[in-house]
Amino acid sequence: MTETHSSHIPSSPSADFDNERADFGYRDVPRHEKKPLVRQVFESVAGKYDVMNDAMSLGIHRVWKRIFVTMLSPQPNHHLLDLAGGTGDITFGWLRRGGGRAVLSDINEAMLEVGRQRAINAGLIGKMDVCVIDAESLPFPDASMDRVSMAFGLRNCTDKEAVLREVRRVLKPGGRFLCLEFSKVDIAALSALYDLWSFQVLPRMGQMIAGDAESYQYLAESIRMFPDQETLAGMMRQAGMERVSYQNLSGGIVAIHSGWRL
Repeated sequence: MTETHSSHIPSSPSADFDNERADFGYRDVPRHEKKPLVRQVFESVAGKYDVMNDAMSLGIHRVWKRIFVTMLSPQPNHHLLDLAGGTGDITFGWLRRGGGRAVLSDINEAMLEVGRQRAINAGLIGKMDVCVIDAESLPFPDASMDRVSMAFGLRNCTDKEAVLREVRRVLKPGGRFLCLEFSKVDIAALSALYDLWSFQVLPRMGQMIAGDAESYQYLAESIRMFPDQETLAGMMRQAGMERVSYQNLSGGIVAIHSGWRL
């Protein structure tokens, strides 16, 4: 009988994946656990998500999103894929400004259900498709979208590089990707106040309004773990996007990144 040593058996890809790690806020978790954990966060806050957005940004998120939609330059002959679109703000802004058919997508069904009901109430549901989609593996052909948007969603993805590669793949030549995301504050005097607001006020506000302090603690931590402006721009170039640029808003609290497929 021949003795077999486990050290001589090559590890399988799935075993390697199980050993990989990912950040979940400030926690280091097995890579395969991040998506279920993020899904749990957004299932918990879906019903109060829009109210909390107004409260925790003092309404400024609406200004950021208006600027973002303007930069998308809605055209009736253009097709929009809105990734991590959640409750629908970007999709609705696109359609109301005359954009062509849109796909409102998110990995979280609870968030999309809120968005679907909002679309029905607004009379926009006939101009859009609502799809549960993982941004890391898009079910669309190459070169099929004129615009791809992602607002406050990329930081929650496990494999951000895969998302960016998929975005570039589905864009038509001449198509544009825009990402609105929390970023690195570039005003020193604002940084300390922002930290106080993020880690002291937001979790308490989350408990009072949504009954969930822990999810908003994660959201604050996920912002700090997200790549800064230059790093994200580099990741977009690495994924094959061109003419990459970014614009800071509110002192770098958020930034809009832009990249093209040429």
